[in-house]
Amino acid sequence: MGKKKVLVWIHLATGWISMPWPVGWGHTEAKTAQATSAEVGKTMHLTFSRLILWRTGLWAGTIGTRRLLKLFEKYNIKASWFIPGHSLETFPEECAMVRDAGHEIGLHGYSHENPVDMTFEQQKDVLHKTWKLLTDFCGKPPKGSVAPWWETSEEGTELMLSYGIEYDHSMSHHDCQAYWLRTGDSWTKIDYTKKAEEWMKPLTKGKETGMVEIPGSWYIDDLPPMMFIKNSPNSHGWVNPRQVFPEAKDVEDIWKDHFDYFYREYDEFIFPMTIHPDVSGRPHVLLMHERIIEHINKHEGVEWVTMGEISDYFKSKNPAPEGALMPASHEEVMKKFQEST
Repeated sequence: MGKKKVLVWIHLATGWISMPWPVGWGHTEAKTAQATSAEVGKTMHLTFSRLILWRTGLWAGTIGTRRLLKLFEKYNIKASWFIPGHSLETFPEECAMVRDAGHEIGLHGYSHENPVDMTFEQQKDVLHKTWKLLTDFCGKPPKGSVAPWWETSEEGTELMLSYGIEYDHSMSHHDCQAYWLRTGDSWTKIDYTKKAEEWMKPLTKGKETGMVEIPGSWYIDDLPPMMFIKNSPNSHGWVNPRQVFPEAKDVEDIWKDHFDYFYREYDEFIFPMTIHPDVSGRPHVLLMHERIIEHINKHEGVEWVTMGEISDYFKSKNPAPEGALMPASHEEVMKKFQEST
C-alpha cells in the first residue's frame, strides 16, 4: 500500500422545523398533503397544534447547532452545512455563527421539499429563492447541493448545472470515492401484465456531466438509528451508540468499521459522515463523535476538509468527461443573480 490520503468531512443536514413529516407520525390535524418520499410515504406539514415536533426543530436550530459548533471548534474541523432556506430565515443568528466560523454552507431546498414530488416550475422557484438567499447571506454563490431526503428528480441535475452548482451529495454509486455524476439513466420497470421479454432489458446510461458527485451513505448517517420521532413505526432514538457486549455491534462500531476497512483497502479515499443537529446535538451522540474523531485522527494521512475542498481536489486530478454537460460559468451565474436583485 502507498502513502495514505484520507479526506474526511462532516455533512450537516439541517431540516429543523421546515421539514414536512409523514402522515401517521403523530399528526392528526390539518393533514395537508405536501410531498411523498420512497422512505416515508405521504407527508404533510407540521401544524402548530403538534408542538412536540416543533419543539424538536427549535431545539435543533438553537441548542443542537451551538453544541455542534463547539465540537467542531474543539477539533479544528470545518464542516459543510446544508441549510434549507426556511431554516436560514428562521434561525439567522445560529446560521451566522455557522458562516462566521468558516464552515461551508450549501443548498438543501427551502422547506426540505422532496424534489421528486414537485413540478419543474416548483423546483425552479425553490432553487432560485434558496440560491439567492445563500448568495446574499454568504456573499458568494453556493458550490454544492444536497437533495432533501437524498431524492433527486429527473430534471434536478441539469437545473443545478444551470445555477453553476459544482458538486452534488445525494447519490451513492460509490461509498468512499468521488466521481463524475451522470444524469438521465433509464430502465424498464417490471409490468406483470405484459410478457417478460418486454421488461428484461438492461439499464440505459444517460449523459455525462461536469458535476462532481460526493456520495453519501445511509450507513454513516446518525438519523436512521438514533432519531426519535413520535409515533413513527420505524423511529429509533434509543439506540446505544456504543458497543455494549464484546460480540455486539452498534452505531459507533459500524462507523469505525467503515473507516477501518477503507483505510486498509484504499490508499486514497473519502469518508462521508452525515449528521443532524436534532440527533448529534444530544449528549450521547456528541460523545460518540468525539471518540470517532479521535479514532480517525490516530491514522496517518487524515485531512478534515469541506465538500467544496473535496470537489476541488477531485477536479484537479480528474478531467471532466469529453462532451460532458458543464456547470454554468461564474459570469453566467452572477448575471442571473444581478437580474434577480
